[in-house]
Amino acid sequence: MDAVDNYWAAVVWSLLPTAAICVVFWFVLRSILRFDRTERRVYARIEAEERAKRGLPARADDGADPAPRAAAD
Repeated sequence: MDAVDNYWAAVVWSLLPTAAICVVFWFVLRSILRFDRTERRVYARIEAEERAKRGLPARADDGADPAPRAAAD
């Protein structure tokens, strides 16, 4: 029975570093994506304030291309 316990202990100790690195990677990637989303939101707010100061129309945030191109027929 001792050999089985040693086997599972070896399995856990060999998988533990991989699992820990995955968790760290997930937290880092999550924080990068959140930072990017927050930065884009702040930049859009600043841009809207500057456009309002200059009397320019608000930018359409519908996801469309700002300068639509003519479709080639």
